Amino acid sequence: MFAAGASTARGTGLRADGRTRITELIGTEQRRSRQTRADYRRLRHEVDAISRRAGRHDARVKDAQARADRLAARSGFAPLKGPGVRVALDDAPHTGDYPRDTNPDDLVVHEADVQAVVNALWAGGAQGMQIMDQRVISTSAVRCVGNTLILQGVVYSPPFRITAVGDPARLRAALDASPEVTVYKRYVREYGLGYAVRGTGQATLPAYTGNVTMKHATVLDDPGRN
Repeated sequence: MFAAGASTARGTGLRADGRTRITELIGTEQRRSRQTRADYRRLRHEVDAISRRAGRHDARVKDAQARADRLAARSGFAPLKGPGVRVALDDAPHTGDYPRDTNPDDLVVHEADVQAVVNALWAGGAQGMQIMDQRVISTSAVRCVGNTLILQGVVYSPPFRITAVGDPARLRAALDASPEVTVYKRYVREYGLGYAVRGTGQATLPAYTGNVTMKHATVLDDPGRN
């Protein structure tokens, strides 16, 4: 046994340190992502300040800035406050009395599950939405790797919390009416996945700070424009 171990290790430790390197890499990339987001917010504030100063001397810039301010709330680029609901999704317990043919994928929250809740809340008339601590808009992509959620370069572990501002009754009804959410609830009953919906009272959502890349866009009627 000692000889086999020495031959296999070839002078190195038998316990692979790949997991440690991956963990360190993830931590490094998360810190870099947070710094990049902070730099982006700082530069965006500087650009806004420059635009407003320019608007003092140029009526066209001032008018464009006023239109942008009016559209900011509707597009998610301004904080939003109001009543709503918060949905929490979580993996099944690590220990449980599961059927023998249970697949590990049956016990974790998937990208499609988070997207199903998000889509249902939008369909229920959500005025704004936040996943974990980040504001999302209609073009935001939900991506999962394993049982972790990646949102704008930040990695989150379950439970995943989705907060939506809107009519609580309509939002709850949309969740109940969603076929995809109904499928997830079946796994909640059969495997113990987490699913909870509660009112938020007055929730405050931050402004969206990510990038927006449009392939196709249509200008909405601006009720504030003469």
